Amino acid sequence: MKNGKAVVLIVEDSPLIRMSAVDLVLSAGNEALEAGDADEAIRILETRDDIDLVFTDVQMPGTMDGIKLSHYIRDRWPPVKLIVASGAAIVEESMLPVGSRFFSKPYDDLTITEAMARLLASDAPKARSL
Repeated sequence: MKNGKAVVLIVEDSPLIRMSAVDLVLSAGNEALEAGDADEAIRILETRDDIDLVFTDVQMPGTMDGIKLSHYIRDRWPPVKLIVASGAAIVEESMLPVGSRFFSKPYDDLTITEAMARLLASDAPKARSL
């Protein structure tokens, strides 16, 4: 987290959907970064060490889709949280890295912001019970 805000990288090839996702992330009080495909997302992840969560589409142009990207991120940057969305494919969460969440498009904004908050909160230190 940077300045108390989570940093969320949105990976989406459709500019309109990406803009909408950026608005959603910003309205939830987080910082938003954007990538148009997996290759651009990896370049951003390689240059920044403050990304807390990646929110990716499944179907994108380029060398890998969102499912492959999510596995690549989990292997290379294990602490990064993952949300995967698709309007065409229904993805079983068992096809995704452990701890990832999948949502069908069109998704409900509140559902996504709640999922982000839960995933990001799971990073927070646990309060010790007495």
